[in-house]
Amino acid sequence: MYAHTTWPPPGGTTAGDARPGVLRMLTRHRGRLIGVGAALALVLGSVLLGGGSWPAPLAVDLSGPLDRTSDWIIDNRDGHPLFLYFLGHVSNLVVVSVRAVYLLLLALGWAGVTAAAGLVAWRVAGVRLALTSVAAFAVCGLLGMWVPTLQTLALMAVAVAASVLLGGLLGLAAGLSDRMHRILRPVLDTMQVLPAFAYLLPVVLVFGIGVPAAVLATVVYAAPPMARLTALGLRGADAGVVEAATSLGATGRQRLLTARLPLARKELLLGLNQSIMMALGMAVIASVIGAGGLGDRVYQALASVDVGAALAAGVPIVLLAIVLDRVTAAAGERIGAAGAGRTRLGWAVAAAVTAAVAVGGRLADRLSWPDGWTVDTAEPVNRAVDWMTAHLYSGVPLVGGTADWAARFTTWVLNPLRDGLQWLPWWAVLLTVGVLALLIGTWRTAATAVLAMAAIGVLGVWDPALDTLSQVLAAVAVTLLLGVALGVAAARSTRLARALRPVLDVFQTMPQFVYLIPVVALFGVGRAPAVAAAVVYALPAVVRITTQGMLSVDPAALESSRSLGATGRQQLFQVQLPLARPALLLAVNQGVVLVLAVVVIGGLVGGGALGYDAVFGLAQGDLATGLVAGAAIVCLGLMLDRVTQPTDRDLAGKGA
Repeated sequence: MYAHTTWPPPGGTTAGDARPGVLRMLTRHRGRLIGVGAALALVLGSVLLGGGSWPAPLAVDLSGPLDRTSDWIIDNRDGHPLFLYFLGHVSNLVVVSVRAVYLLLLALGWAGVTAAAGLVAWRVAGVRLALTSVAAFAVCGLLGMWVPTLQTLALMAVAVAASVLLGGLLGLAAGLSDRMHRILRPVLDTMQVLPAFAYLLPVVLVFGIGVPAAVLATVVYAAPPMARLTALGLRGADAGVVEAATSLGATGRQRLLTARLPLARKELLLGLNQSIMMALGMAVIASVIGAGGLGDRVYQALASVDVGAALAAGVPIVLLAIVLDRVTAAAGERIGAAGAGRTRLGWAVAAAVTAAVAVGGRLADRLSWPDGWTVDTAEPVNRAVDWMTAHLYSGVPLVGGTADWAARFTTWVLNPLRDGLQWLPWWAVLLTVGVLALLIGTWRTAATAVLAMAAIGVLGVWDPALDTLSQVLAAVAVTLLLGVALGVAAARSTRLARALRPVLDVFQTMPQFVYLIPVVALFGVGRAPAVAAAVVYALPAVVRITTQGMLSVDPAALESSRSLGATGRQQLFQVQLPLARPALLLAVNQGVVLVLAVVVIGGLVGGGALGYDAVFGLAQGDLATGLVAGAAIVCLGLMLDRVTQPTDRDLAGKGA
């Protein structure tokens, strides 16, 4: 017999193996190669391009075309066929729908609406949440916010119905068609990273200030989660059940109605929950463009720095958010738990009781909330704020006051960070963005991030964008410092995790607008309060993702390190944190996106930069300024998302 030989010999390679070997070597030294390339680009840029801000010749002044477009739209709203036969009908349909729901709520009266809220909560979530719902609506009346609450509910009802319909149809298409799923996925990805303010400006340009623009902006903002979760539920349906239905001769329509949709019920209800919460947050923000309701009260109060009035309107918003979140979440958890006959009977009883209470209120002429049952909280709150201004804003021994902290944070952190970013040459900023995106993603990621940042310069808002970026970076640093520490501590302590859970639940249901109220009371107005609001808003998501990532670490790895004598600190830094790296990167990404959303809204309380330009453009009807700022915010959000969103390939490579 011939001896068995191998070729190539150990350590050798053939021509066919050379390419994979080179690729492996390039992958292994990818970071060093990028660093060398960046250093060469830095030297060449210094020699060829010099320094300075974005060059004026590379900027495009869009104010003229945008003003002409705005004038054309205003001049043709009453005569152009596009408005007469399509957009005008859409606007009228929205107005009629919102008005119909509002009149229905008024006809039910305060007693009927409160009874309906309690009975619906009772049917889907039990007695405890029913009592909570009744108490929440009663508090809305006691604070003198009954009518604004009904206005917000009417707008919410129409917006959520349209969002669920639009999102459900898109999700249905993406769930049943691979091609549609590939088309919609990047669109939904981009829409979910855009700050809420970015949705206001285009609809204002077309529909003007008012309820139609507010409702349509809310629909566009709240539809993506419904679309995503619908597609997820349909595509994740049990293949065995679908195959069984097919083998029994079911058509595609029958399989959808009898197998796929029933199997996706939980995802559909989760999508409804997310759409409701996003619609409420957007409906509050849309007060800037004439939505009315509770958001308008908060907006007007913040504009005049009336913290008491803002809090009186902010509390009902929080209560509505908590009730709507708990009711829809409970519906998803209890789905299918009761028999169909019992469910129908229960809903019939609830409807009968609601009708009886509403008729009783009408007969007693008690449709509107009694004026004598209101409590004035604005004056006591403003007195408390005045006392804080006099005693806690400055001059507190040893620690200083809240205004002192804000001033120091602005002087020592925000100003140097902003000045440093604006001092950097424009090409160095683009180079840094490209290098960071390339290190964490692919060349497509880097190209997208660099083009998004370059578009900001082309729009002519380079310096304001860097100001906004400095606030985002400062807020993200504080958020990650606190969030990762709390997340790690919660993962290592069951008692702390239980204590944090209700706090995080409440914080995650509060709309973005509401976070501005306490920071204005504590710190006044300025960039530091905007950063503080962004930190508080983004913190719950970072804490939860970090905790989940730490808890998902393989117990076998921990046991192995423990058997080798590793201390608790060594396990944390050498085992748990490295293995939880994907979750930590996701926490960074979510923290950046959430921080940007509130930093932009911080323009309402003195945050300045792009947020101020967007608010100014909306408030003053200067759509050119507002639209340019909005487009820059979109580009900044896209860049930050790409720079902080690692690819699966990158994670696998680094994990190896």
